[in-house]
Amino acid sequence: MEKVTLEAVERKNISKHNRKSLRNSGRVPGIFYSKHVKPISIDVQQKLINPLVFTAKTNLIALKLENHDEYECVIKDIQFDPVTDEILHFDLLGVTRGEKIELEVPLQLLGNAVGVREGGILQQNLHKFDIECLPNDIPQFLNIDVSELKLGDAIHVSDLSFENITILNPKDTVVVAVNHPKVEVEVTAEEGAEITGEEEEPAEPEVIGKGKESDEEKNKE
Repeated sequence: MEKVTLEAVERKNISKHNRKSLRNSGRVPGIFYSKHVKPISIDVQQKLINPLVFTAKTNLIALKLENHDEYECVIKDIQFDPVTDEILHFDLLGVTRGEKIELEVPLQLLGNAVGVREGGILQQNLHKFDIECLPNDIPQFLNIDVSELKLGDAIHVSDLSFENITILNPKDTVVVAVNHPKVEVEVTAEEGAEITGEEEEPAEPEVIGKGKESDEEKNKE
């Protein structure tokens, strides 16, 4: 795993107004926490945290804080603005050598599925795995080979195994599948009649009322 240095400033003022002021000045508030260190409120330059968030891989971060030791950590949680997708807040989870941690890792599909060449549609249901592993074993991403998938085949979590890594997602979860394409058939009225073997007959006119009595009716009186 690639190790990236992130310089941060300890944040003494944790008010809502201060967080807003930080964002307006191009900085992003966050927090660092671990089992062995008291949580530390921090803020970093937006241009430094963005590449670590908007990426398809997981990075081990060396957090540098003035008057503190250097901490190894990973991004644990991110809060985004629902309109602009800007980072509003982030959590960094400290890691300790020899202690397992839980985190999310993106997955990457390799190969061209046989079923797609047969006319199927490749559907990826999971884009990240929840995993548990030691810090030294944290992968940037996990690869899954889909080249042997035929039409109607699927890969479940239970089908996968990675060295020194435990996948925490439910075993029966479908990760990726090659599905049959959906075909919508529109049946016209004429086609419907052919299928049922029935033909439409002209409707009989409804008798709404009587006109003048016929001569036959008059003779009956």
